Amino acid sequence: QLQASGGGLVQAGGSLRLSCAASGRTFSNYAMGWFRQPPGKEREFVASISRKSHSTDYADSVKGRFTISRDNAKNTMYLQMDSMKPEDTAVYYCAAHFTFSSFTVVRTGSYEHWGQGTQVTVSS
Repeated sequence: QLQASGGGLVQAGGSLRLSCAASGRTFSNYAMGWFRQPPGKEREFVASISRKSHSTDYADSVKGRFTISRDNAKNTMYLQMDSMKPEDTAVYYCAAHFTFSSFTVVRTGSYEHWGQGTQVTVSS
């Protein structure tokens, strides 16, 4: 089970940190990812992190502004969002993909487990 939290309303240029708490499984056996779904649009990839944090990957639209991280001891993944823009407004979802590899995963369809989503709104 995945539980995303930390969403809210922030002004453009501000910061938020999202958390995704996992339970019921061995967290370190999963590559993790953040996705978002803007109003009226399809869900899109934001960032991914490998099982032991050796690799990360970002969408071009967030590169340099967002940072993904994880703490396997706490079964938690994070997304630090800085220099936020109104176009970052979306419902943000965390997801988990079971793997023995050390790669990140960017395809939506590769993830087996999804959290419930948390709303992020950036005002201009």
